[in-house]
Amino acid sequence: MIKKFINRLLGKTDSTSARRANPFGKREDVPVAVHGIDRSLVDQRALDVVHTLKQAGFEAYLVGGAVRDLLLGLRPKDFDVATSATPEQVKGLFRRAFIIGRRFRIVHVIYGRGREHEMIEVSTFRAYLDSADAEQVKGNERTSKGELAGMKHAVDASGRVLRDNVWGPIEHDAARRDFSINAMYYDPETQTVVDFHHGIRDAKKKTLRMIGDAATRYREDPVRIIRAVRFAAKLSGLGFKFDAKTLEPLASSRNLLADVPQSRLFDEMLKLLQTGHSLASVEQLKATGLGTGIYPLLDVVVQRADEPFVKLALQDTDRRVGEGKPVAPSFLLACVLWADVRKGWSQRLQTRPGQRPMAPVAALQDAVDDAFEARIGDVSGRGKLGADMREIWMMQPRFDKRVGTSPFSLVDQPRFRAGFDFLRLRAQVGEVEEELAHWWETFSMASDEVREDMVDAQRRENLAKPGPGKARRVKRSDGDHPANAPAPDPRFRAADGGEDGDGVEEDGSASDATDGAAPADGTAPAKKRRRRRRKPGGAGRADGGQGGEGPDGGGAIID
Repeated sequence: MIKKFINRLLGKTDSTSARRANPFGKREDVPVAVHGIDRSLVDQRALDVVHTLKQAGFEAYLVGGAVRDLLLGLRPKDFDVATSATPEQVKGLFRRAFIIGRRFRIVHVIYGRGREHEMIEVSTFRAYLDSADAEQVKGNERTSKGELAGMKHAVDASGRVLRDNVWGPIEHDAARRDFSINAMYYDPETQTVVDFHHGIRDAKKKTLRMIGDAATRYREDPVRIIRAVRFAAKLSGLGFKFDAKTLEPLASSRNLLADVPQSRLFDEMLKLLQTGHSLASVEQLKATGLGTGIYPLLDVVVQRADEPFVKLALQDTDRRVGEGKPVAPSFLLACVLWADVRKGWSQRLQTRPGQRPMAPVAALQDAVDDAFEARIGDVSGRGKLGADMREIWMMQPRFDKRVGTSPFSLVDQPRFRAGFDFLRLRAQVGEVEEELAHWWETFSMASDEVREDMVDAQRRENLAKPGPGKARRVKRSDGDHPANAPAPDPRFRAADGGEDGDGVEEDGSASDATDGAAPADGTAPAKKRRRRRRKPGGAGRADGGQGGEGPDGGGAIID
């Protein structure tokens, strides 16, 4: 005790404190005989990036989750490379390389074109700097862009790192990474794993452990809170669990996320839901006490994850990721918010006394607008994501129309497949008939001739259905339109109030041409007499009685 006090006065530290104060760990070069990584699982393009950097005289390693997955015997989906070369030096070595980012400057090396392209992310070894050595900035990276423009290492008042672009050696770079299992470096040419923080040991023990003090690391970058949940969800199937010191401050650090830009939180939410472990991510959020408070839309996902429709959508997303198929955030979010849209749509279609019913499409459009205003917000409601969500929703009533030209135009829509998959999920939960989804699936894959037959068969089926027929709108081009009726023959005049139109009295005398008109002397008009059809009495009416001019039998007076 006295020795510790004297050392403190003299500014000395004991060996135990010195070991604890060392954040860089101890380097271990682990050979393939120990780690057992199968080099054939490494993507050839990642090998090419490492080889090119090493040929140019730089250090280069595969790093992060790719090394972790290789160590576990899994084939990584993405490969990241860490190197001693600066971003500008990396960019100069590759034909298609782009420097991105401000907070952390990295390089994307692109192979291939279009949908088949592959991207290798290359980062420079970063120096380990204490927050006390960084420049202090008020606000965050969004509100202080001008102040941050010329800075390489800066933090805000809470200690969150706003800029981290100071380069350093590999041991520094390892110390500034988050989890021990993500801080291993693999050289595929020598097949050596460089381990500073017992990552291999933690991988074997299936432990998620934060490097350094967990509370401090969460404060440096609060997004690590979400990353911790994502890693736990991804590795939970393999039996990984949080280290006690890593888990303890996790939920209590949630308030730090309030200063993170909403756009970054939105991106992290999509990573939680679209990496193939969305259901496990929801379970981890609940288990760690983070089911609410990270991002408003994520709160809705967690709340509705047990509902049949949303659960099916999450399962479908995980399945597609597992099969290597692309997934779109617009589809999953459209499924999550469909309950809001459907409720608003139903309410607007209800007829109120004294009001005309609202058109279904207009009602759906208003319901969609309300859902966006209430749930999406300014960040994620803009651009292509919002447009795709709207198109998926607005396509649903069009699936009910299976006659005419509507099916042919709908199946040619760019977003038809997303709209149909949405309809398919609705059918699975009983919201629409299974037959409707089956019809559209068959129609979408059929030839033009089969499609014509399907539409004709559907038209005949609609006509055969019992119940009152639907009113038909008569067009001007139709033969039964009033405008196309033949003009009356001017030779014949229907008598006022008569049923036969031949203008004759019961006794055969001609009716007055001005029947009902006021007499010239100003007296009241004569009262109209009821006329009855005169039975034909002669051969002159045998031809049909159309007002013929028979000399002795017609008796009709032609004015």
